[in-house]
Formats: sequence, structure tokens, C-alpha cells
Amino acid sequence: MSVSQAKVKSVLSGDTLVLVSVNNPSQERLLSLAFVSAPRFQRDKEEVRIRKLVLRYPLLPTPKDVKRKVIQFTVLYSIPTGTKKDYGNVILQGGERLPEACAAEGWVKLRDDSRRRELSDESKSLLSGLELRESKAKAEGKGVWAGQGGIVNITYDLSDPKAFVEKHKGKSLDAIVERVLTGDRMVLRLILSPSEHVQTISTVAGIRAPMRANTAEGRERPAEPLANESHQFVETRLLQRNVKVTALGLTPQNQLICIVKHPNGSIADFLLKAGLAQCTDFHSTLLGAEMKTLREAEKHAKSNRLGLHKGHVESKAAGGNEVDAIVARIVRPDTLTLRLKSGTENTVQLSSIRGPKPKDDKQGPFEPEAKEFLRKKLIGKHVRVTTDGIKPPSEGYEEREVATVIANNKNVALMLVESGYASVIRHRKDDSDRSPYYDELLAAEEAAQSGQKGMWSPKVPAAKTYQDYSESLQKAKIQSSVLSRQKKIPAVVDYVKSGSRFTVLIPRENAKLTFVLSGIRAPRSARNPNDKAEPFGQEAHDFANRRCLQRDVEVDVESTDKQGGFIGVLYINRENFAKLLLEEGYASVHSYSAEQSGHANELFAAEQKAKEARKGIWHDYDPAAEEQDGEAPPSAPEAAAPSSANETTANGSSTAPTSKDYRDVIITHIDPETCSLKLQHVSPTASHALSNLMSAFRTFHVSPSTASSKDPPKTGEIVAAKFSEDKDWYRARIRRNDRDAKASEVVFIDYGNSESVAWKDIRPLGPADRFGTGKLKAQATDAQLSFCQFPTTNKGYMSDAVDFLRRNVEGKQVVARVDFVEKG
Repeated sequence: MSVSQAKVKSVLSGDTLVLVSVNNPSQERLLSLAFVSAPRFQRDKEEVRIRKLVLRYPLLPTPKDVKRKVIQFTVLYSIPTGTKKDYGNVILQGGERLPEACAAEGWVKLRDDSRRRELSDESKSLLSGLELRESKAKAEGKGVWAGQGGIVNITYDLSDPKAFVEKHKGKSLDAIVERVLTGDRMVLRLILSPSEHVQTISTVAGIRAPMRANTAEGRERPAEPLANESHQFVETRLLQRNVKVTALGLTPQNQLICIVKHPNGSIADFLLKAGLAQCTDFHSTLLGAEMKTLREAEKHAKSNRLGLHKGHVESKAAGGNEVDAIVARIVRPDTLTLRLKSGTENTVQLSSIRGPKPKDDKQGPFEPEAKEFLRKKLIGKHVRVTTDGIKPPSEGYEEREVATVIANNKNVALMLVESGYASVIRHRKDDSDRSPYYDELLAAEEAAQSGQKGMWSPKVPAAKTYQDYSESLQKAKIQSSVLSRQKKIPAVVDYVKSGSRFTVLIPRENAKLTFVLSGIRAPRSARNPNDKAEPFGQEAHDFANRRCLQRDVEVDVESTDKQGGFIGVLYINRENFAKLLLEEGYASVHSYSAEQSGHANELFAAEQKAKEARKGIWHDYDPAAEEQDGEAPPSAPEAAAPSSANETTANGSSTAPTSKDYRDVIITHIDPETCSLKLQHVSPTASHALSNLMSAFRTFHVSPSTASSKDPPKTGEIVAAKFSEDKDWYRARIRRNDRDAKASEVVFIDYGNSESVAWKDIRPLGPADRFGTGKLKAQATDAQLSFCQFPTTNKGYMSDAVDFLRRNVEGKQVVARVDFVEKG
């Protein structure tokens, strides 16, 4: 008889195999082992005496093999029972005959009619061998001749799938793939114990494979592209193989969602890399970090245009380039206006999230909270922005750029979702304009929902309403009498109307004010497209927007105007904003109101500085013309030149000038323990030199190539240190080291303040010829108030004294009269 070759596709029972052609896997045939029969499954009793799967081990490859092993077979006889059924002999690769091997182990019995047939010589030889081996197995009590044992209870339907998942969730279970339905669905036999099995349909987690042809509701549905290839890919690798299964959850049809792994790894990963499946977002929260691996596998297939991604075109919108920007405005909880290094502003929407819907009764009340959450964390801060795509115009919205924004190494969208202030958009499967952190966003949303955070809370917050006290003059006067008795009132700039006019919110008073800067007049900006702005009016408006919009500020209210506006001083980062406007040339001093405000010297000095630099409205300033008109430029009192002849005191420790010595100075620091001062001398030369040095210094240390030293700094060494408040680099001297905390106490030599700085934020100073004290000496000078003794032993009074000095002089330009100069 002719001998043929084939591969074993599967084992239907202990005596029947499904064979496929070596060269054409689509050609299949059934072959039963001649002269023997194996125990049969009894589904009604849910038990089987001998598992058919024992027959797999000599037939199927080891886990490391990819292809089925080739066997030889001979058809010895056929029985035409409806369909022709072939019986034959199977010869394994080692030369052993399979029927004899099974009989020797007691897995099969000889058929009763074995001797009733006309037998060929080969059949007689096989039958004799079977009889001999069966007799030996009986004598040794093997297999079916054991008399007891071998019972396996099989459950074909899960009565409570949810309870099963809760019990076994996250655990690795042994299983056998009994049947492959599609690339992502299969029938698994879960081996809970040697005698307890569960057979059920399961879905592979994280993927969706193409559907094969099927009939539903009486209609035939054709196969989706590459459905058969996906099915065959899984079948050739997993069918009737041992696998490891991890149950994660249930589908809406109560089918198990599982991770299915063979010894080489997850089948989902291999399907995606071959382009025979796509990632599905519905399982992302179940998979957690595993989903990232699947995304990478799908990305590989897309990049190489494999399988389903053959016509894939990379999104042109997502440039992937990271840019630095400053958050200029919070438009909505999911939309930011960013200011780029070029000075241009760009509005972006955070990728893959949506803030609370204003018209939604449940979500709407959380919109102000979400916006304030972002304002406190982002406004005016440096961020890194990566564009993920461009959303086309839709539903009344213009074309929008969607981006991932990172602040302090944290994903802004992720922070919003974690706090319950945003929901995650469910993208279409072909939508590539999504966040690269999409799976983390889905997991964060699920956690926020289970924790009832933000808009997922059943409690709706009360709406915060602000009383507009500028809507009438009467209300303004009443509220002004209350606010004028307070100093440095915390507020937020809600809107910038012009360079010197703002809408501010005072949260602790629930007050909304129109606030006007006292002591100056700024040029008017255009109020609408048809209006014409005064010269430098728009520049002043833009400057105020950049520095103040949505920022935390402090205000001192002095009086009201005729329209109900509140007149006073607005402090941004403890600086009088009117002074900043004057220094940039975007305003001029209003002499009368400046004198009334008590800030006249400061404001006149700032205006004079802009005139000398010919900035803004003073771009064509001519001092000679001003003098001819008989108007001396207003300024602070000029400093008298120090006397060259000094008298030494009796103890030789100080000298007294022979004439009054006035100097323009800025108080940069006040020691909270002693009330000692640190000040900078103000002169056009010194200020310009310090400004240039600091600009070059910060540029030098922003470069990634400038790294921190591996060795700890030395006491007394001049270094570059990062200041904790603004994260900028400044010159500093090491005062002392804390080796346990790996930090140093430093003194910023140009400003006089000190703080503890971690070694990772300390670097070598840089080129001494550019940044050393030989180039520009330390600008902070020690000083004390003459004839003053402070209550250093009484902490309460000392705190009041320090607070008084900080409110009145810290950070301000003042005129100092030098009474004594200590030597050294």
C-alpha cells in the first residue's frame, strides 16, 4: 500500500485525526486508527474517562516549533457509512506505529470485529502487534484497564461568568485551544485542576480581527478582508496547543476576555505585528500597561504597511516636534492659548479629552472648577507641547490643533482626567489624531469614575457668583470704603480692557471690579475693528495681556472714578505694574494722581528710565527740546557724589562722609531675623551691565550641554544655582553643605536672598571672563537702617516690622542717604 505524508491539524478523539496536506493547508482529511477505538466524550454526563488530548503529545510539536510535524500514514481499509471513512496506520517520525503506542499505554481497545475482515500482510502485522500490546497493558493495569481513575469533569457552560472572572481575574491558567473561530475568538478548555475543566468561548484581549463569512438573521455576510488569513495564522499556531490564559473581564455577551499566550508570547502581539488585527480601545482599561505593547505592535505593522494597513498613510498633521511655550490663557478646561518663543500665540486643544459640557446639568457646574484648576497650575508657566494632529472644522468650531502638553514632567490632560475634570473622547478606529497617552487617559478616567472625583461625583457644587461692584457708582463707593482699608488684597485678573484698565476678581470678597491703575495714563487701544488705537495703545494692551491676564495679583484700592472703576495699585509678582508699563514706555506719569498715590518717586524714575532708553511713546524723546520748553524732567532726587575725604572714628571701624551722600537703590532682600537689608545700587551703567550678564547667564545655563557637576560644591565657591520660585539660574555663593540631604545653602550674590538648593540644581559658574565677579562684582550690598534697633527677641513684633518693610520698600527703587560705611 502507498505511504503518504501529512501534518496533523487536530485530534477529534482518541482514535481520529484531522490531517492536512504538507503543501496545501486548505486540503483536509479524516483518518481513524485501524482496528482500535478510544473512549468517547459523554457531554450529557459531563465526564470523559480518558482525555482525548493524551494523543496530542506524540503528534504535536514542542512549544518552540512553529509548524506541525510531518507524519506518514497508510489507509488500510474504508467503511462507506454515509460518508466514506478511512482507517489506517500512522507512522511517527521515530518509526513507531501510533496504534501500537496507544494500545501499549492502554488508551485504546481492539475492536470486536478486527478479525472479521480480509487482511493484508501489513494489516495482519499491525493487528498482531496490537493484540500483543493490549494483553500486556491489561496485565499491567494501564489506561482503560486500570479499573478506576481517569475521570475528568467538564463544564461546557459558565453558570456565573462574572463570579468566575472575579475568582480567577489576573491569574494565569493552563488551557488548551480546542477550536479557533476567528483571529480573536476561540474555544478554550481551561484546566482548573487535573479533574476539573471548563470549556468556553473566549475573546483575545486588546484586538479585533476581521470577521469570517457567516450567516446572521437569515442573511449571509461575506468575510472581511484578510479574515481567513487571520484565522489560519492563529489556527496553525494555537489549535490544540497548551497555552497560558489570564482572564480580565467579560464581553457584553458574557464571553471571557483573556490574554492568550503560547510559549513564544501573546498571540495578540503577533497578530498585530503581522497586520492581521487592529487594537481595540474597549479593552484598554482591562489591559493597563500591556496595551502599550499592543499599540507598538500595531504601529510596527502600520509603518511597514502590512496586512490590513497596506494602504496606511502617516498623518501629516502630527509633526511630532516638541516645542517650548508659555501658557498665556486658559480658554476652556480643555483648550489653552500658548505663547511661543517667537512671540506668536497659538490656541490648542488637549488631545483626546473633553472638559465638562457647559449645557450638561451634571457636568456644567464643574466647568469653573476645572478652569480654575488649570489656571493655578499652568498660567504663565513654561510647558512642552507636541502636536498630535489637526481637527477639521465641525459643529461650528474652526480648525483646531490638538496637542499633548507637558508641565513639570506631567501630562496636563492626564491631570485633568485624574481629578475628574475631563472625560476621554472615544475615537474612531481610523482616527490617528489621538493622544500618545490614550490608554493612560482611559485608565485614569475609570479610576476617577470609581472614586467619584470631580464631575463623576453625585454631589453638584454650588455655583460661585461674583458681585459686580463696578456696575454702578453707588455700589463702587460702598465697596471702595471696605477695600481701601485693606492692603495687598489677593485678586485674579479676569480680563484686560487696556494697558491700564482691568477686570479683576477678588475671591474672598466674591467681588468683581473694574480696576484702573493710579498715577499713570496709558494710550488707548482699539475697542473694535473699526476703532483706531492711539500710538502704542495696542502694544500697551498686549503687554498687559502677557503679564497680567489670569494671573494672581495683589491690589491696593485708593478711590473710585466717575464710571464706578476702582483706582489703585496692582502688584504682579510684588512689583507695581504701573512702574513696569512706564519702564517699557507704554504709559506716562499723571503727576497729580501719582503724588496722591504715594508712589511718585518710583513712577517718575521709571518714566525717566524709558525716556533715556527712548522706548515706546518716548521713541523720539529729545531732552534738549524739553529743557527749552522750561520743563525739567521729573525724576527722583539725584544722588550726591560720595566724599573723597573721610574721617576715621575713634575705634577705627567706620568713616563718616563730610557731605550728605544720596544714592538710588533697590531693596532686594530683607532678613526676617535681623531686618538687615540687601540692596542694589541703581545707575544706567550698573543696571545695564547686570541685565546683559543675567540674560547671557540664563541662556548659557538653559543649554542641555551645561550639566551639573558630579562632585559636591565647595563652601565659599561661586556657582550657578537655580532659584526655586522662577526656576531661573543666578550667581550664588555656597554658604554650607548638607551631605545627607545632598543640598547646599547658597546666597544669591546679586540679590542677597538665600535658600537651600539641591546639588542637582547647582552647576559650575561657567566662563569666569563672562560671568565671574571679575567681570561684574556682586551686586547685592549689605545695609542697615541708621539709628534703628529692632525687637529681635520678640517674634511677634519682629514679624510685624519685617512685614512693614516688605510692604513699603522691598523690590522698590528708593533713595538712600548713606550715614556710615563700615570697613571690610
